[in-house]
Amino acid sequence: MTKQEFSLDFHGRNLKIETGEIAKQAGGSVLVRYNDTVVLSCATANHEPKDTDFFPLTVSYEEKLYSVGKIPGGFLRREGRPSEHATLTARLIDRPIRPLFAEGFRNEVQVVNTVLSVDPDCSSEMAAMFGASLSLCISDIPFNGPIAGVIVGRVDGEFVINPTVEQMERSDISLTVAGTKDSINMVEAGAKEVSEEDMLQALMFGHENIKVLCAFQEEIIAKCAKEKMEVSLYEIDPAIKKLVDENIYLMHLVFKNNNLEEKMKGQKKSALEDKKARKELTDNLIERIIELNPEMSDKELKQMIADKLIVMK
Repeated sequence: MTKQEFSLDFHGRNLKIETGEIAKQAGGSVLVRYNDTVVLSCATANHEPKDTDFFPLTVSYEEKLYSVGKIPGGFLRREGRPSEHATLTARLIDRPIRPLFAEGFRNEVQVVNTVLSVDPDCSSEMAAMFGASLSLCISDIPFNGPIAGVIVGRVDGEFVINPTVEQMERSDISLTVAGTKDSINMVEAGAKEVSEEDMLQALMFGHENIKVLCAFQEEIIAKCAKEKMEVSLYEIDPAIKKLVDENIYLMHLVFKNNNLEEKMKGQKKSALEDKKARKELTDNLIERIIELNPEMSDKELKQMIADKLIVMK
Protein backbone atom coordinates (compact mmCIF):
# COMPACT_ATOMS: atom_id res chain seq x y z
CA MET A 1 0.00 0.00 0.00
CA THR A 2 1.35 3.42 -0.96
CA LYS A 3 1.19 6.38 1.37
CA GLN A 4 -2.15 8.21 1.34
CA GLU A 5 -3.09 11.45 3.07
CA PHE A 6 -6.47 12.93 3.96
CA SER A 7 -7.33 16.15 5.76
CA LEU A 8 -10.33 17.87 7.33
CA ASP A 9 -10.79 21.34 8.81
CA PHE A 10 -12.52 20.49 12.08
CA HIS A 11 -13.58 23.58 14.04
CA GLY A 12 -10.60 25.62 12.90
CA ARG A 13 -8.04 22.84 13.48
CA ASN A 14 -6.45 20.65 10.88
CA LEU A 15 -7.17 16.94 11.23
CA LYS A 16 -4.76 15.12 8.94
CA ILE A 17 -4.60 11.35 8.42
CA GLU A 18 -1.67 9.43 6.95
CA THR A 19 -1.70 5.70 6.17
CA GLY A 20 0.34 3.21 4.18
CA GLU A 21 3.81 4.30 5.31
CA ILE A 22 4.17 3.41 9.01
CA ALA A 23 3.47 0.07 10.77
CA LYS A 24 2.77 -1.82 7.55
CA GLN A 25 2.79 -5.20 9.30
CA ALA A 26 -0.21 -4.27 11.45
CA GLY A 27 -3.68 -5.20 10.26
CA GLY A 28 -4.42 -1.50 9.96
CA SER A 29 -2.51 1.62 10.99
CA VAL A 30 -3.00 5.38 10.75
CA LEU A 31 -1.04 8.42 11.84
CA VAL A 32 -3.44 11.05 13.17
CA ARG A 33 -2.24 14.66 13.19
CA TYR A 34 -4.57 17.03 15.05
CA ASN A 35 -2.69 20.31 14.68
CA ASP A 36 0.52 19.52 16.61
CA THR A 37 -0.91 16.49 18.40
CA VAL A 38 0.29 13.28 16.71
CA VAL A 39 -0.94 9.77 17.55
CA LEU A 40 -0.04 6.49 15.85
CA SER A 41 -2.90 3.97 16.04
CA CYS A 42 -2.41 0.34 15.04
CA ALA A 43 -4.88 -2.57 15.08
CA THR A 44 -4.18 -6.23 14.54
CA ALA A 45 -5.96 -9.52 15.19
CA ASN A 46 -5.26 -13.22 15.46
CA HIS A 47 -6.72 -15.15 12.53
CA GLU A 48 -7.70 -18.05 14.80
CA PRO A 49 -10.34 -17.76 17.56
CA LYS A 50 -9.28 -18.31 21.17
CA ASP A 51 -10.93 -20.89 23.41
CA THR A 52 -12.41 -18.36 25.85
CA ASP A 53 -15.89 -17.35 27.00
CA PHE A 54 -15.28 -13.64 26.32
CA PHE A 55 -14.03 -11.37 23.54
CA PRO A 56 -10.25 -10.85 24.06
CA LEU A 57 -9.91 -7.18 23.08
CA THR A 58 -6.96 -5.15 24.39
CA VAL A 59 -6.83 -1.37 23.93
CA SER A 60 -3.76 0.54 25.07
CA TYR A 61 -2.90 4.23 25.18
CA GLU A 62 0.86 4.70 25.32
CA GLU A 63 2.03 8.05 26.71
CA LYS A 64 5.61 9.09 26.02
CA LEU A 65 7.34 11.88 27.93
CA TYR A 66 9.12 13.00 24.77
CA SER A 67 5.68 13.87 23.33
CA VAL A 68 5.58 16.86 25.68
CA GLY A 69 9.29 17.64 25.42
CA LYS A 70 10.40 15.97 28.66
CA ILE A 71 13.13 13.48 29.52
CA PRO A 72 12.59 10.98 32.38
CA GLY A 73 14.70 11.95 35.38
CA GLY A 74 15.18 11.02 39.01
CA PHE A 75 15.93 7.52 40.28
CA LEU A 76 14.03 5.73 37.47
CA ARG A 77 15.00 6.96 34.04
CA ARG A 78 12.79 4.58 32.13
CA GLU A 79 9.10 4.90 31.37
CA GLY A 80 7.37 2.03 33.07
CA ARG A 81 3.76 1.00 33.58
CA PRO A 82 0.88 3.09 32.18
CA SER A 83 -0.19 6.05 34.29
CA GLU A 84 -3.69 6.27 35.74
CA HIS A 85 -4.61 8.73 32.99
CA ALA A 86 -3.36 6.33 30.29
CA THR A 87 -5.37 3.46 31.76
CA LEU A 88 -8.55 5.54 31.97
CA THR A 89 -8.07 6.80 28.40
CA ALA A 90 -7.63 3.23 27.15
CA ARG A 91 -10.94 2.33 28.82
CA LEU A 92 -12.52 5.44 27.31
CA ILE A 93 -11.57 4.16 23.85
CA ASP A 94 -12.47 0.55 24.62
CA ARG A 95 -16.07 1.26 25.65
CA PRO A 96 -17.44 2.63 22.36
CA ILE A 97 -15.62 0.14 20.10
CA ARG A 98 -16.17 -3.13 22.03
CA PRO A 99 -19.94 -3.41 21.34
CA LEU A 100 -19.36 -3.02 17.59
CA PHE A 101 -17.73 -6.42 17.18
CA ALA A 102 -20.04 -9.30 16.31
CA GLU A 103 -21.44 -11.35 19.16
CA GLY A 104 -19.49 -14.58 19.35
CA PHE A 105 -16.29 -13.04 17.94
CA ARG A 106 -13.44 -14.72 19.83
CA ASN A 107 -10.33 -13.70 17.84
CA GLU A 108 -7.83 -11.76 19.93
CA VAL A 109 -7.68 -8.09 18.88
CA GLN A 110 -5.11 -5.51 20.00
CA VAL A 111 -5.40 -1.77 19.38
CA VAL A 112 -2.32 0.25 20.33
CA ASN A 113 -2.35 4.06 20.39
CA THR A 114 1.08 5.69 20.79
CA VAL A 115 1.19 9.42 21.52
CA LEU A 116 4.12 10.91 19.63
CA SER A 117 3.47 14.62 20.15
CA VAL A 118 1.03 16.65 22.22
CA ASP A 119 -0.56 20.03 21.65
CA PRO A 120 -2.40 20.72 24.95
CA ASP A 121 -5.18 22.52 23.07
CA CYS A 122 -5.83 19.56 20.75
CA SER A 123 -7.00 16.49 22.65
CA SER A 124 -4.70 13.49 22.20
CA GLU A 125 -7.41 11.29 23.76
CA MET A 126 -9.94 12.13 21.04
CA ALA A 127 -7.26 11.81 18.35
CA ALA A 128 -6.44 8.33 19.70
CA MET A 129 -10.12 7.33 19.70
CA PHE A 130 -10.45 8.50 16.10
CA GLY A 131 -7.29 6.61 15.15
CA ALA A 132 -8.38 3.42 16.94
CA SER A 133 -11.67 3.39 15.04
CA LEU A 134 -10.09 4.16 11.67
CA SER A 135 -7.27 1.62 12.05
CA LEU A 136 -9.87 -1.07 12.77
CA CYS A 137 -12.07 0.00 9.85
CA ILE A 138 -9.29 -0.06 7.23
CA SER A 139 -7.83 -3.32 8.58
CA ASP A 140 -8.90 -6.88 7.77
CA ILE A 141 -10.65 -7.11 11.17
CA PRO A 142 -14.47 -7.39 11.07
CA PHE A 143 -15.67 -4.23 12.84
CA ASN A 144 -19.05 -2.50 12.58
CA GLY A 145 -17.67 1.03 12.81
CA PRO A 146 -16.65 3.72 12.43
CA ILE A 147 -17.01 5.57 15.72
CA ALA A 148 -15.66 8.92 16.87
CA GLY A 149 -15.61 11.00 20.02
CA VAL A 150 -15.56 14.66 20.99
CA ILE A 151 -15.32 16.74 24.14
CA VAL A 152 -18.10 19.29 24.54
CA GLY A 153 -17.69 22.38 26.71
CA ARG A 154 -19.85 25.47 27.19
CA VAL A 155 -18.17 28.85 27.43
CA ASP A 156 -20.24 31.99 27.95
CA GLY A 157 -23.38 30.11 26.95
CA GLU A 158 -21.91 28.77 23.68
CA PHE A 159 -21.10 25.10 23.08
CA VAL A 160 -17.50 24.39 22.10
CA ILE A 161 -16.04 21.21 20.54
CA ASN A 162 -12.74 20.00 22.02
CA PRO A 163 -12.20 23.18 24.07
CA THR A 164 -8.71 24.52 24.68
CA VAL A 165 -7.15 24.47 28.15
CA GLU A 166 -8.16 28.10 28.69
CA GLN A 167 -11.72 27.48 27.48
CA MET A 168 -12.11 24.41 29.69
CA GLU A 169 -11.22 26.45 32.76
CA ARG A 170 -14.19 28.72 32.01
CA SER A 171 -16.55 25.97 30.87
CA ASP A 172 -19.50 24.89 33.03
CA ILE A 173 -19.85 21.57 31.16
CA SER A 174 -17.23 18.87 30.62
CA LEU A 175 -18.81 16.20 28.43
CA THR A 176 -17.04 13.41 26.55
CA VAL A 177 -19.36 11.70 24.10
CA ALA A 178 -18.66 8.96 21.55
CA GLY A 179 -20.72 6.98 19.10
CA THR A 180 -21.50 6.06 15.52
CA LYS A 181 -23.20 8.23 12.92
CA ASP A 182 -26.53 6.74 14.05
CA SER A 183 -26.34 6.82 17.83
CA ILE A 184 -24.38 7.65 20.98
CA ASN A 185 -22.88 4.68 22.80
CA MET A 186 -20.57 6.23 25.43
CA VAL A 187 -20.86 9.27 27.68
CA GLU A 188 -18.71 10.70 30.48
CA ALA A 189 -19.81 13.98 31.96
CA GLY A 190 -19.27 16.55 34.65
CA ALA A 191 -21.01 19.90 35.06
CA LYS A 192 -21.59 22.83 37.38
CA GLU A 193 -25.27 22.29 38.17
CA VAL A 194 -26.60 22.66 34.63
CA SER A 195 -30.14 21.60 33.71
CA GLU A 196 -31.05 18.30 32.07
CA GLU A 197 -32.22 20.23 29.01
CA ASP A 198 -28.81 21.90 28.66
CA MET A 199 -27.03 18.57 29.02
CA LEU A 200 -29.28 17.01 26.38
CA GLN A 201 -28.49 19.88 24.01
CA ALA A 202 -24.78 19.32 24.66
CA LEU A 203 -25.17 15.62 23.84
CA MET A 204 -26.98 16.38 20.59
CA PHE A 205 -24.39 19.03 19.68
CA GLY A 206 -21.62 16.51 20.30
CA HIS A 207 -23.36 13.86 18.21
CA GLU A 208 -23.76 16.20 15.25
CA ASN A 209 -19.99 16.65 15.22
CA ILE A 210 -19.42 12.91 15.64
CA LYS A 211 -21.37 12.46 12.41
CA VAL A 212 -18.88 14.76 10.64
CA LEU A 213 -15.92 12.70 11.89
CA CYS A 214 -17.61 9.42 10.95
CA ALA A 215 -18.31 10.72 7.44
CA PHE A 216 -14.62 11.67 7.15
CA GLN A 217 -13.62 8.15 8.19
CA GLU A 218 -16.02 6.61 5.67
CA GLU A 219 -14.34 8.65 2.93
CA ILE A 220 -10.95 7.20 3.94
CA ILE A 221 -12.32 3.67 4.33
CA ALA A 222 -13.76 3.74 0.81
CA LYS A 223 -10.28 4.44 -0.61
CA CYS A 224 -7.91 2.27 1.41
CA ALA A 225 -9.75 -0.42 3.41
CA LYS A 226 -8.56 -4.03 3.23
CA GLU A 227 -10.84 -6.97 2.56
CA LYS A 228 -12.21 -8.33 5.85
CA MET A 229 -11.01 -11.74 6.96
CA GLU A 230 -13.47 -14.59 7.36
CA VAL A 231 -14.08 -15.59 10.97
CA SER A 232 -16.11 -18.30 12.66
CA LEU A 233 -18.37 -16.87 15.35
CA TYR A 234 -18.96 -18.83 18.52
CA GLU A 235 -22.58 -19.94 18.89
CA ILE A 236 -24.28 -21.54 21.88
CA ASP A 237 -25.98 -24.85 21.16
CA PRO A 238 -29.71 -24.05 20.61
CA ALA A 239 -30.76 -26.96 22.85
CA ILE A 240 -28.56 -25.63 25.68
CA LYS A 241 -29.85 -22.08 25.25
CA LYS A 242 -33.45 -23.29 25.28
CA LEU A 243 -32.89 -25.29 28.48
CA VAL A 244 -31.28 -22.31 30.25
CA ASP A 245 -34.05 -19.95 29.08
CA GLU A 246 -36.75 -22.34 30.28
CA ASN A 247 -35.20 -22.92 33.70
CA ILE A 248 -33.63 -19.60 34.53
CA TYR A 249 -36.93 -17.91 35.27
CA LEU A 250 -37.85 -20.77 37.60
CA MET A 251 -34.52 -20.33 39.41
CA HIS A 252 -35.20 -16.61 39.73
CA LEU A 253 -38.65 -17.25 41.19
CA VAL A 254 -37.27 -19.78 43.68
CA PHE A 255 -34.67 -17.29 44.92
CA LYS A 256 -37.25 -14.53 45.11
CA ASN A 257 -39.95 -16.64 46.79
CA ASN A 258 -37.47 -18.06 49.29
CA ASN A 259 -36.58 -14.56 50.38
CA LEU A 260 -40.23 -13.48 50.57
CA GLU A 261 -41.17 -16.57 52.53
CA GLU A 262 -38.42 -15.93 55.06
CA LYS A 263 -39.45 -12.27 55.39
CA MET A 264 -43.08 -13.28 56.02
CA LYS A 265 -41.95 -15.55 58.82
CA GLY A 266 -39.90 -12.73 60.25
CA GLN A 267 -36.74 -14.77 59.83
CA LYS A 268 -34.33 -13.18 57.41
CA LYS A 269 -32.40 -15.77 55.46
CA SER A 270 -28.66 -15.54 55.97
CA ALA A 271 -26.41 -14.65 53.06
CA LEU A 272 -24.64 -17.99 53.47
CA GLU A 273 -27.91 -19.97 53.20
CA ASP A 274 -29.02 -17.92 50.20
CA LYS A 275 -25.69 -18.55 48.47
CA LYS A 276 -25.97 -22.27 49.21
CA ALA A 277 -29.48 -22.43 47.72
CA ARG A 278 -28.36 -20.60 44.60
CA LYS A 279 -25.36 -22.92 44.15
CA GLU A 280 -27.52 -26.03 44.57
CA LEU A 281 -30.02 -24.89 41.93
CA THR A 282 -27.27 -23.74 39.57
CA ASP A 283 -25.39 -27.04 39.90
CA ASN A 284 -28.58 -29.00 39.19
CA LEU A 285 -29.23 -26.99 36.06
CA ILE A 286 -25.62 -27.41 34.89
CA GLU A 287 -25.85 -31.19 35.37
CA ARG A 288 -28.94 -31.31 33.14
CA ILE A 289 -27.26 -29.19 30.46
CA ILE A 290 -24.04 -31.24 30.45
CA GLU A 291 -26.15 -34.36 29.90
CA LEU A 292 -27.26 -32.77 26.61
CA ASN A 293 -23.79 -31.55 25.63
CA PRO A 294 -20.85 -33.10 27.54
CA GLU A 295 -18.36 -30.81 25.72
CA MET A 296 -19.72 -27.62 27.27
CA SER A 297 -17.63 -26.30 30.17
CA ASP A 298 -18.91 -25.62 33.69
CA LYS A 299 -17.32 -22.17 33.59
CA GLU A 300 -19.15 -21.19 30.42
CA LEU A 301 -22.49 -22.40 31.74
CA LYS A 302 -22.10 -20.63 35.09
CA GLN A 303 -21.31 -17.36 33.31
CA MET A 304 -24.35 -17.73 31.07
CA ILE A 305 -26.63 -18.43 34.03
CA ALA A 306 -25.12 -15.61 36.13
CA ASP A 307 -25.63 -13.09 33.29
CA LYS A 308 -29.29 -14.02 32.98
CA LEU A 309 -29.90 -13.85 36.74
CA ILE A 310 -28.32 -10.36 36.91
CA VAL A 311 -30.68 -9.15 34.18
CA MET A 312 -33.70 -10.59 36.00
CA LYS A 313 -32.94 -9.07 39.42
